[in-house]
Amino acid sequence: MKKYLFSFLIIYSPEILNAQCSMCRAVLESEKGMSTAKGINDGILYLMSVPYILIFIVGYMVYRTYKK
Repeated sequence: MKKYLFSFLIIYSPEILNAQCSMCRAVLESEKGMSTAKGINDGILYLMSVPYILIFIVGYMVYRTYKK
């Protein structure tokens, strides 16, 4: 089961990551004052949170493994 889940994530992760670029592009194309800057900042924070969440999950898995 883990093998299939890992394969699924590897295959579809580039499509998911590429989809975020269109979100930033859409925010930049809509010129409405400060909403552009706020939208870009929200997009950057969203993209930056994913690696931290993944690092936390991997760290927890390592901790749980060594605890046993």
